[in-house]
Amino acid sequence: MIGFLHPTSPDTNADRLRGFHRGLRDTGYVEGENVAIVYRWAESQIDRLQELAAELVRRQVAVIAATQGTASAMAAKAATTTIPIVFNVSEDPVRLGLVASLARPGGNTTGINFFSGELVAKRLELLRELVPAATRVAVLVNPANAANTETTTRDVQAAARAMGLQIQLLNASSSREINAAFATFVHARPDALYIGGDAFFTSRRVQIAALAARHAIPTLCSGREYVEVGGLMSYGASINDAWRQAGIYVGRILKGAKPADLPVVQASKFELVINAEIARMLGLTVPPTLLATADEVIE
Repeated sequence: MIGFLHPTSPDTNADRLRGFHRGLRDTGYVEGENVAIVYRWAESQIDRLQELAAELVRRQVAVIAATQGTASAMAAKAATTTIPIVFNVSEDPVRLGLVASLARPGGNTTGINFFSGELVAKRLELLRELVPAATRVAVLVNPANAANTETTTRDVQAAARAMGLQIQLLNASSSREINAAFATFVHARPDALYIGGDAFFTSRRVQIAALAARHAIPTLCSGREYVEVGGLMSYGASINDAWRQAGIYVGRILKGAKPADLPVVQASKFELVINAEIARMLGLTVPPTLLATADEVIE
């Protein structure tokens, strides 16, 4: 039996879940046939993750898939030192204290690092290429996800300083607070919006894209899901692929592999996605260099 822990809800993660099931299938496991999965979704209430992880431990699952970010991984790690854990995190798991080293994790945890944090400077460079006049960038972070917010803030400020950009931090951990953050744009007009990598924001991507369109603000984010619903541009690892790799590791552990011996997988598939229709609406011309390097251009 697999325990599955996630900070948001199933309805906004259907594609990613398919990736996880595909990874399980690659190792010979199919839900409902030869394996059962106990799902625990925190419905964007980060503080519930600890209690949900403890519930999975009580159910005596064989392995916990702590998907989508630092908060799930840390909650699972705090709940058990014996049940194997497979995480999906966006920053260095050694620095987070999840593993002893990437090559030999050493404890009961291993997983995938999809490098959202390390790509901040690259994203801001791409933004400058697409919106050359940008000098002030608003950054949306979720204070309820403290570890993630601290990393995003540090990385964005360092990259912005090096590029001479001004940063305005906006906090939001509910739909109402997202609306309030965008309301500030009426007075303080940023040139662009950087959306911090956070499962809650991914679950509210339609709301964010609609507000960005209403305020005519170019948006930059880590996941292609935003661009598919009307965001301007994304650059990051393929999260669906990271979930598939997590499924493979869960399957290997069910077959007897030890997390201590499974090296942390470093995401190697990165994608640049641009919404050309949104660029036109914002009066932006996508440079030929960007068009040539984009993995997908949505017309």
